[in-house]
Amino acid sequence: MPTRATRGETAALRGSPDASTRGRGALTLLSALLALIAGACSKAEPTRAWHDGREIETLELRYQGSPGSVSPPELAEDLGYLAPIRLVHVGDVLGGPQSIQAVVTGDTDFGSAFNGAIIKLIAAKAPLRSVLGSYGVSEQFWSGFYVLDDSPIRGARDLIGKKISMNTLGAHSEFMTKEYLFRSGLGAEARQVTLVVIPPVNGEQALRQKQVEVAILGNVYRDRALERGGVRAIATDYELFGAFTAGSYVMSTKFIEEHPNATRQFVEATAKAIAWTQTTPREEVLTRFASILRKRNRNEDDSILKYWRSYGVAGKGGVLDDRDFQIWIDWLIRDGELRPGQVNARDLYTNDLNPYASGNPPHDRGQTPAAAP
Repeated sequence: MPTRATRGETAALRGSPDASTRGRGALTLLSALLALIAGACSKAEPTRAWHDGREIETLELRYQGSPGSVSPPELAEDLGYLAPIRLVHVGDVLGGPQSIQAVVTGDTDFGSAFNGAIIKLIAAKAPLRSVLGSYGVSEQFWSGFYVLDDSPIRGARDLIGKKISMNTLGAHSEFMTKEYLFRSGLGAEARQVTLVVIPPVNGEQALRQKQVEVAILGNVYRDRALERGGVRAIATDYELFGAFTAGSYVMSTKFIEEHPNATRQFVEATAKAIAWTQTTPREEVLTRFASILRKRNRNEDDSILKYWRSYGVAGKGGVLDDRDFQIWIDWLIRDGELRPGQVNARDLYTNDLNPYASGNPPHDRGQTPAAAP
């Protein structure tokens, strides 16, 4: 038996004034919603902007960070050099190979790695290009093979059958180890040295607890261990190679082609930040770093900041040189991982976007950093 229609339902079926009133109300509500959406769209963040006479194609650059430390691009953003571009932190990274793989897969817009790892990836046809230096080896910035004071290890031959900790494989520490063993005359015996991956923050602890016999400690982690005492170095990468830029920032060739002005802005800003640390008193740099860690609110330990001395980049403002790559090309050829002539150092990087390579650095044009909060 059919149910009986209510008064309201009957009115709606007949197109009564009640129905038309509700119809006008619905249209009014729809119009209001559309106006609200249009207003929201008009207030949305722009995806492009003009800066210094050029259109910046993207205003966001995705990257991976490192807990407790401040990278040159992060410093550049805080100093106000990177504007109108802002950085978008998409996670933390353990090592350079992972960092530049993320660039290849498109998960990030730039990454940093040891130049040897970059060479291997580009040799494997990865569409990458180094755009400026990110770290290096210098009198202030270096890594060493550290053992406990009472360890019997004194040289390379004593490493046979021993374990060495490092932050990742396929990067600076592994190349440094293999070069040290090679120069010390170890051939097939070098295969008896075991490389153990341990995060840098835990390297000293692994050494002191005798989980490994040797730990590769660099820069802030090295100085913290030395301050605590009981450890000594048997060799360093500075002794092996001298001063040079060891790692670079890379971007994909596609990103560079599609975002030439954004790429230039990133390179100029980061180069200027590197140069700022090269000419600014250390205490002022450390104060700035501490401020950056507080502002980004990632619950980071800032205790290692006091050990920071330099990024170690050899070239002013991160300018790259053939030697920064050729030393590792030669090594990879000798190790059988590259064929002679397979990679040309000059094809791996560009200085075209770096103002310090042209002799017209941006800080000489009267630009000053933003004040620290």
